[in-house]
Amino acid sequence: MAKSSKSSRNVRTERQKVAEQLRARQKAAERRRGLGIVVVCLLVAVGIIVAAAWGPVVDHFRTAKYADKPLDQIGAPAGSCQRPITKPAAGNQQHLPNGSPVTYSQSPPAYGKHYIDPDPMGRKFYTSQDRPALGTLVHNEEHGYTILWYDDSVSGDSDQMSQIRAIAGKYAGTSDLRDKFKAVPWTSDDGKPFPDGRHIALTHWSVGGVENAAAGNARQVGVWQYCSSVSGAALKTFMTDYPFSDSPEPNGM
Repeated sequence: MAKSSKSSRNVRTERQKVAEQLRARQKAAERRRGLGIVVVCLLVAVGIIVAAAWGPVVDHFRTAKYADKPLDQIGAPAGSCQRPITKPAAGNQQHLPNGSPVTYSQSPPAYGKHYIDPDPMGRKFYTSQDRPALGTLVHNEEHGYTILWYDDSVSGDSDQMSQIRAIAGKYAGTSDLRDKFKAVPWTSDDGKPFPDGRHIALTHWSVGGVENAAAGNARQVGVWQYCSSVSGAALKTFMTDYPFSDSPEPNGM
């Protein structure tokens, strides 16, 4: 009987060892799974951070090559643009509540009724994800801003987008009113495409020349210049011919 009892204890001991080994293996497997999940989460987090940073980094290097180039050497020659056209303007000091419905017959607008608040001068470049409303931008035009509008085809062209960013960088600052410039997208949701298959538009709200600033609304016109591609040379001439001071409210920011 003693031998049988001892044998039974030995069997139980072996079973316990086997059970403990199984539990140890299970715990080790669970630790490995947990570590694997942590590693995967870390890799996903790093991937998200890298993806978020990659775009701005690439944009920086693409834009940096234009840093030492004068404005008129960025993009296509001025010949890629049509001659400016003008149309009688209306809407001076006709303010609408911010966010209220407003439509414009031109693509893009260069004048018209507009929202109460213009966009601050500090920001010069926008994408479709963060662009101000059209009614806001028209108020900027009333204050003498030149706006470079680019359509959906340009927004998908990395070279032209780099050129636009570089051009916007030439007008950085808020102290010199000659830097009243913004580059913004014109999307298919905003209205009709630009005419004649053009993809860039320059706009300005003019009083018909600085000498006519005291003439009120009588000589006000909207000015458009359409281009097939980005042209710093055309923009330079446009902003010389239609400076911020040639606008209904040139001192407004």
